[in-house]
Amino acid sequence: MNNWMLPTISRDLCTGCGLCITYCPTSAVEKIDQYPVIAHPEACAYCGTCEDICPAGAITLLYQIEPQSTDEKT
Repeated sequence: MNNWMLPTISRDLCTGCGLCITYCPTSAVEKIDQYPVIAHPEACAYCGTCEDICPAGAITLLYQIEPQSTDEKT
């Protein structure tokens, strides 16, 4: 996992419910100062579970869209 591409957690939207911490399959998310943070970026699998489970929509994963090649193989 590249640490430049981690989920972002909005403190403005986060309610502190902790679901992202509970359901993170790699335990990359921890609560610090009442808010979840990606405390273990090396463990983040960028799986999207935290984004999917967040009821407040406070977690966003950015995706890079790569163009498909237009070369046809024969």
